[in-house]
Amino acid sequence: MNSKRIVIAGGSGFIGHALAQEFSAQNFEVVILTRTPRARADNVREVEWDGKHIGEWIQNLDGAEAVINLTGKNINCPHTPENLDAIIASRVDSVVAIAAACEHVKTPPRVWVQASAVGFYGDTENNFATEISPVGNDALAKICGQWEDAFNHAAAPKTRKVALRIGFVLGRDGGALPVLSKLTKWFLGGAVGSGRQYISWIHLADLVQMFVSVVKRDKLIGTFNAVAPDAVRNTDFMRELRRALHRPWCPPAPEFAVRFGSWLMKSEASLALISQRCTPEKFLEVEFQFQFPQLRGALENLCREK
Repeated sequence: MNSKRIVIAGGSGFIGHALAQEFSAQNFEVVILTRTPRARADNVREVEWDGKHIGEWIQNLDGAEAVINLTGKNINCPHTPENLDAIIASRVDSVVAIAAACEHVKTPPRVWVQASAVGFYGDTENNFATEISPVGNDALAKICGQWEDAFNHAAAPKTRKVALRIGFVLGRDGGALPVLSKLTKWFLGGAVGSGRQYISWIHLADLVQMFVSVVKRDKLIGTFNAVAPDAVRNTDFMRELRRALHRPWCPPAPEFAVRFGSWLMKSEASLALISQRCTPEKFLEVEFQFQFPQLRGALENLCREK
């Protein structure tokens, strides 16, 4: 079977689409595992899986170069007990299913790249979080802890394992930036809450190259913070976004308004209000080359008219 196959579980979304494009451009065979496969005009193949059980999809892992797992219910929803249960189940179940698949195939993937999140650290306030910082205390931190525990304990002795704790991903066609840009264009781009909370962001182009690096570089193993080296406060982030979109000062959104707006939009206010100040220490140690290390350049690139 093709030794240059990349299998992307949960790869039909924003990040998965970008990864599929990049690996396909590098002449990898790309297979996406998704609940709702569709025919595509490009060279990417979509295969059905339910994110829980062994099925015919496992044959795509046999002899694969890498499996990348992005599976998980979107955290941008009200964090009710039911939704939190669904968030953790979607993540842990997929890890268990891939681990089982690795045991069932003759030649398991050479590397397994598992998505995690900087939510692992909880609210860091003004403190820097590196890859050796402890797990936080809030609900999402505990979910990330369980998620990574499942991955770390997955039996895959012939497979190199890498976890990427992904920050706030900036891209034109997905994530939160299009919504923030629209609000800013409507002169609603003020600081959120106190504005003092840190945002650990990453340009989508750099995130894609991080995945490429950990797939191709055999010495990379363990957990990495997938963020830019320029974590900024919310007030500075929104100021740079206004600058990129040529908008003047906008009034801040006080915490009560953020919570009310989140309730109306069936979102979760804490996602915008907690501080996450993370540094990509391990990527810096291996001299990863950031295309967009500073926020201003990243936003100018993404907000430029196509």
